[in-house]
Amino acid sequence: MENVTAWRTVPPRAARYAPWPEGVDPRLPSALAKHGVQQLYTHQAECFAASQQGVDYVVVTPTASGKTLCYNLPVLAEILKNPDARALYLFPTKALSADQVAELYELIELLGADIKTFTYDGDTPAAARRAVRQAGHVVVTNPDMLHSGILPQHTKWVKLFENLKYIVVDEIHTYRGVFGSNLANVLRRLLRLCEFYGSHPQFILCSATIQNPQELAETLIGRPVRLIDNNGAPAGEKHYIFYNPPVVNRQLGIRRGVLPETRKIASMLVHNGVQSIVFAKSRLQVEVMTRQLKELVSDPIGNSGKVRGYRGGYLPTERREIEQGLRNGNIQAVVSTNALELGIDIGALEACVLCGYPGTIASTWQQSGRAGRRHGVSATFMVASSGALDQFIVTHPDYFFTQPAENALLNPDNLYILLSHFKCAAYELPFKEGETLGNAAGGDEMLSYLEESNILRKVGDTYHWMAEDFPASEMSLRTAMTENFLINDITDPAHPRIVGEMDRFTAPMLLHPNAIYLHEGQTYQVDELDFDACKAFIRRVNVDYYTDADLNVSLSLLDIEKEENGAALGEVKVVALVKIFKKMKFDTNENVGFGPVRLPETEMHTTAMWRTVPDEIAEQYEKDDLQSGMLGIANLLRILSPLYLMCSPRDIAVSYQVKNPWTEKPTLILYDNCPGGVGLAEKAFRMRDILLTHALTLVNDCDCPNGCPSCVGPEGEVGPRGKAMAKRLLEDLLHDHS
Repeated sequence: MENVTAWRTVPPRAARYAPWPEGVDPRLPSALAKHGVQQLYTHQAECFAASQQGVDYVVVTPTASGKTLCYNLPVLAEILKNPDARALYLFPTKALSADQVAELYELIELLGADIKTFTYDGDTPAAARRAVRQAGHVVVTNPDMLHSGILPQHTKWVKLFENLKYIVVDEIHTYRGVFGSNLANVLRRLLRLCEFYGSHPQFILCSATIQNPQELAETLIGRPVRLIDNNGAPAGEKHYIFYNPPVVNRQLGIRRGVLPETRKIASMLVHNGVQSIVFAKSRLQVEVMTRQLKELVSDPIGNSGKVRGYRGGYLPTERREIEQGLRNGNIQAVVSTNALELGIDIGALEACVLCGYPGTIASTWQQSGRAGRRHGVSATFMVASSGALDQFIVTHPDYFFTQPAENALLNPDNLYILLSHFKCAAYELPFKEGETLGNAAGGDEMLSYLEESNILRKVGDTYHWMAEDFPASEMSLRTAMTENFLINDITDPAHPRIVGEMDRFTAPMLLHPNAIYLHEGQTYQVDELDFDACKAFIRRVNVDYYTDADLNVSLSLLDIEKEENGAALGEVKVVALVKIFKKMKFDTNENVGFGPVRLPETEMHTTAMWRTVPDEIAEQYEKDDLQSGMLGIANLLRILSPLYLMCSPRDIAVSYQVKNPWTEKPTLILYDNCPGGVGLAEKAFRMRDILLTHALTLVNDCDCPNGCPSCVGPEGEVGPRGKAMAKRLLEDLLHDHS
């Protein structure tokens, strides 16, 4: 208990019910009664009433509050009344789609009605696709498939578009930044096609806890939305326990490792038969902890299925099996990345252990909500690492419990993104003169520009597509690299098998030759990583160590576009290179050797803006003070830039260099964190003075004495003088510019 810095208890909350709305088909209440639902919660009844009034609405309630019924009920009621009606469900991930289809299918079986529900994504067999297009009452898909597989082929989906009554968008808090801005434009294209086919669908949106759900929903669909947040679902008693590992080196402020301490708490829960989920930050942490917990529960012949790992890269069948095992109680503990943060139904877990602070307040609530999904007491343990942010949160618990969750921001009118979607929309249907895309401004200028570029051809008052290529295929909504590496187990050369997949950016760190690849706690050695074929070949080995590689990221200048008043905008090359890997023992985490990594570097060309500190200002500071001040300003820009650029924090990167190789001065750099850039650095260049002015206001208005995550960063990161130095440096930069 001496390491517990806070223990907060949230009392249980009783359910609040509402009667079934009048005129509802009697088959629905009786089917739900068989499903175990005797009455509707207040928010579910309010959603049903809103759907009958024909208004768009967004429902915002905590995890496990029965949000699924908020859209399934109106959709099923409409299809029972009108068998031609259609609904389109959008989920951010395939895993969530599969989970929701299973639940909807179960309800339809109980109804005994002929309602066809299909998933349409990359895994749908070609033979089944025609049946989905013709007969699907409810089509479940993801934004990427809607963008590249449904909208460009709309002539094959006439039945859906002519009769579309509901569009359901779940987990809207995940649609932020570039991904969210892309989805908003995909929805504009969808509504344009609905208009063409004569349907006027209604939107139902669902979100987890964020600060601005109504604003986000309205920006996403381009029209007013009713907010429903009157949560009537019951909740058991919840305990939140903040645990700070003991100090092992007082001079350096080093604490006992977050991994062994998390393992200790997770082991205690497993020993006592408490069904738990452990959230770790990286795939490597997940696998190391899975292996260690499996050793605790393995029976005399080595079976340890009671503990499982769960992360991106596992094959879909394996993930479904783990989700099923959690629901029926066969699995006692699961160690996961944030892949299980979304609303996949994983049953009634009793405890949640966070290995380190997840990074945002919204994510922390979302992860802790995975425990205590039904009734009864539940607990969330947050184990802090030695990192400055974790230490601030664990030593200032009031900051965490009183701060609101973060805003989710997006900008559908970003010029780069909008232009790409104008091309896609023109391919789908010709544009009339004066027509625009949804509520986007500047339609005429866009169409004229595309005509001058020989992409569209104007005949009379209509713009027709005339380029040869297929625009949607060239554009990723998430601006992620599309190719994944397949991981082949060649332990038995006669029967090789695929055990997982990994994205191109992570592969050099975890799949370099001689790496120990961990899958469900089993150790494999990587024989070969074939970059051209996007394949990795691994063999099963029995070793007591794992490997961890270091990733070096460096920036180099390609071209300067603009320069004025100590600031510049240009093209940069971001190079990520893995040079060395360490071997770490499982039980003690000590380093037992290292080796070189000989792999090609991964490059990304993007746009950046930078601001230099003039020599006459830099000379007035000690070197350490200058570094503290620049680190503080970089942290402030990370907080402020997403608000002004209308993007997600992960869409931009901010760094600083006390001596930059291309300016030869202290320099602050902000760049678009996606290939080619989407204009965020360009906007930051134009708003640089506003950003610095508001950074200064933020420092002055913050009550903390020496720094906190809401301003320059925790004192442990920027140093005791970091806040004062950041403030002084900002004043100098603004004064110098004026």
